[in-house]
Amino acid sequence: MPPRSEEPRRDPTGSRRGSSRATGGRSGEPRSGEPGVGGISDARAYTPRGRSIREGGGREEPAARGEQRRTPRSTRSGDPFRPALQVLDGGRAGSRAGRRDGAPARGGVVRTVQARTPGTGDPPPPRRRPAARRPERPAARRPSRKPPKPPRLADPRRRLRLGTMLTLALFAVIGIRLVALQAVEAPAYADAGLADRLRTVTLPAPRGAIYDRSGAPLAHSVEARYVYADPTQITDVPATAKALSPLLGVPESELAERMQPRKRPNGNDSEFEYLARGVDITQARKVMALELPGINTHRDERREVPGHDLAANLIGFTSQEMNGLEGLEARYDDLLAGEDGQRRYEVGLGDLAAPIPGGWSETTKAKPGSSLQLTIDRDLQYMFQVMLARRMSEVKGSTGAAIAIDVATGEVLAQASHPTYNAANPLPSDPTDREDAATSFVVDPGSVHKAITFGAALQEGVITKDTTIPVPNVVVRGGYEFSDTHPADGRRMTLPGMMAYSSNVGTIAIAERLGKERLIDYQKRFGLGEPTGVGMPGEASGRLLPAEEWSDSAYGSVPIGHSVDATPLQMAAAYATIANDGKYVQPHLIQEIIGPDGRRTKPESPETRSVLSPDTAADLRTVLEAVTTVEHATGLAAAIPGYRVAGKTGTGWRLVDGQKQPGQVASFIGMAPAEKPRYVVAVFAHTPAGGGGDIAAPAFRDMMQFTLRKNQVPPSSAAAPKFEVFAR
Repeated sequence: MPPRSEEPRRDPTGSRRGSSRATGGRSGEPRSGEPGVGGISDARAYTPRGRSIREGGGREEPAARGEQRRTPRSTRSGDPFRPALQVLDGGRAGSRAGRRDGAPARGGVVRTVQARTPGTGDPPPPRRRPAARRPERPAARRPSRKPPKPPRLADPRRRLRLGTMLTLALFAVIGIRLVALQAVEAPAYADAGLADRLRTVTLPAPRGAIYDRSGAPLAHSVEARYVYADPTQITDVPATAKALSPLLGVPESELAERMQPRKRPNGNDSEFEYLARGVDITQARKVMALELPGINTHRDERREVPGHDLAANLIGFTSQEMNGLEGLEARYDDLLAGEDGQRRYEVGLGDLAAPIPGGWSETTKAKPGSSLQLTIDRDLQYMFQVMLARRMSEVKGSTGAAIAIDVATGEVLAQASHPTYNAANPLPSDPTDREDAATSFVVDPGSVHKAITFGAALQEGVITKDTTIPVPNVVVRGGYEFSDTHPADGRRMTLPGMMAYSSNVGTIAIAERLGKERLIDYQKRFGLGEPTGVGMPGEASGRLLPAEEWSDSAYGSVPIGHSVDATPLQMAAAYATIANDGKYVQPHLIQEIIGPDGRRTKPESPETRSVLSPDTAADLRTVLEAVTTVEHATGLAAAIPGYRVAGKTGTGWRLVDGQKQPGQVASFIGMAPAEKPRYVVAVFAHTPAGGGGDIAAPAFRDMMQFTLRKNQVPPSSAAAPKFEVFAR
């Protein structure tokens, strides 16, 4: 192996140091720089410039001079201290290299100085300039050593397989969870978030109107606004309530309570609460002008009743939510209300609580309600109410009813009640004022019932129109005495005479010939004991005394209209049967149903049945004419100049829950023209202090006369027949 050349080094002062190789040195010779050579130490033998001074006069040999030439790159060794160490070591590196090879080291320099004898005083040789540089030789390579083996580590392939398995397992779990979320649990999460981003607004269906027979509106809906609050957006509840109270007419405390935050059944915060319904459009604009946070308006409708109390007891009224509460509004609520629509759409949250442009929305159109056209004549209804109220005020009557029926069709042309109320502003009002007296006023009809007894006896043939009966002044049945206001003193009375003087004794005698079973049968045929089905909610059915419950006194009371519960409308329908040639036609208030598309349909045809033959009905009408024509008859006040009138007066009692009330119920039911009746009018008046008989007949006269003239019914062409009261 070639000897490693030493690279020249620089001394601390910056000069270059060269490695000198020993020339001709042997292995046994002492190396320069070792102690004991000439008594001079290695430190003294080293020159500041890193040159060696050979022994023997201090001059360099030519050969040595040539060997001291250094390469320019001799100072670039990686170890700056190697040259100094070599000098201090006396050139051992070079000597060792030479001994190993068996020859002097090539390029080596022996760092020696000439030995001096102590005490000679010879000065050291002068310093010389460094020799010219020789080309740099490559540094000798150190012998390579085999690096130690690194410590044995774990197998990386096992870690890789383990990491791969864990990664795959993680992805598998994530994938399964994603499938579960998107395929299995997606509907549940979608439904949970749906309530947060969907808003539903109800689109109210316009409520159908109620018209009279000519198409004049009795009740209809007009466009309005409802005011609502979003409690989640209201910042100052008291201030907001205070600002809205005068505009809505609602107390501040009530508004504040409605604005309080609350939870829906699903747990979400309520974002919609009604504050007022049916608000006038002008007022709604004032509300919006306030720009109150959380307060808004939307399209609504308000029920208007132009006539206020006109037919109020028939029409009834609705709530602010347009739900029928009483009268026809309640009875036909499903038909009038229609079906509300709705609009569902996506909205933002927080400050972006507005419809999302391009978001999902769904609109279900509202289906307007149908309208009702009644058989009521608005003009007749108004006059009947006015006339009834005037007559009732004369005797301080408590409850009254007046009814007008078209004989041929059974249509109710007027149905007035006293007292009444304002249907446009129904609350507050007394519940009894809102009742329809014609269908809820249960009475003991009294003598008006005698026409049913006479008609049944005529139809069954137990009597004829020419029958005369001896009539005593008093008759006793079951320990009770029944007498007449016009004593007959046992004389024979004609049927017109008994009807004109309203003979109780004569009517009881006729009923005994008829028998209770047949009398009860004809009561039912005439429509007593069950509701008429006219269309009013809560109509009373009245009550007939069953045959098995008849006492001995019932044989005297039932024929003359006592122990019988009936309504004014039931009795009016019975007289309409007599006027219609014995054919019963169910009274009704609904003429047509007008659909949202304008199509008109008739309701179910009214029930009809034959009760009397036309001849029997005609004979009975003739008998009833005596009431308004015979001298001293009970119904003279009901006579109408120019028209023949057939009818009957009555005096009974008012019954509440089966209990007789103080006072009396006066009534008159009649028909005109009697020769061919067009209309039947019935008047009932409860007067707690009495005196009802003084108002019923005059009220009938006024109402019937107006009805005939309004409908341009010509006067009777012939005068009423002359009647004999007592047989000769």
